Amino acid sequence: MATFATTAFLTLFVIVDPVGLTSLFLGVTNGYTKAHRRSTALRATLIAAAILVTFLFVGGPLLEYLGVSIDALRIAGGLLLFKLAFDMVLGRRERATDSEEQEAHHRDDVAVFPLAIPLIAGPGAFATILVLATEADQRPEFVAVLIGALLVVLTLVYVGFRLAIPIQRLLGNTGTAVVTRVLGIILAALAVQLVIDSVLAISRM
Repeated sequence: MATFATTAFLTLFVIVDPVGLTSLFLGVTNGYTKAHRRSTALRATLIAAAILVTFLFVGGPLLEYLGVSIDALRIAGGLLLFKLAFDMVLGRRERATDSEEQEAHHRDDVAVFPLAIPLIAGPGAFATILVLATEADQRPEFVAVLIGALLVVLTLVYVGFRLAIPIQRLLGNTGTAVVTRVLGIILAALAVQLVIDSVLAISRM
């Protein structure tokens, strides 16, 4: 069990990447107040936790029933992330209507997308959860260890999000704007890589 716990934690830590998410959080919450950013960090982490724990129990059968592969999820996530990266580089966030624009200013809209999905609970995390769940083989103690490892990693994600506040204070407005655009380019590259990897995986089938 100790080996499984270590494997689960390290695998989830690498896939979710709390350190990398901290810088992305800084970019997508640019312009938020301290309180708004704090609530967004908490909501995003809790939503991701609920999604991943639920997926642990129903993800495999659901995807099989729908005929959806992990690679299809990766491509969809990559396309959505590319749209976000495009907006980050241009320093804007498009809304279809004026009402959506007004709503966005009164709610933590980035907590669900892109923070909870697909940055925290992304295709890689979904695939990892399915693999680890298979190794747990429905043994209650191993499933409990897997959930515990997941919660520890998500706690580290939240801590990283909270650290984004002093980072922004250190950078200032101009520095934050520069970092946001650089991260937008990096995020676009990650999104394209997601799509490429998935297409190559499908082509090898």
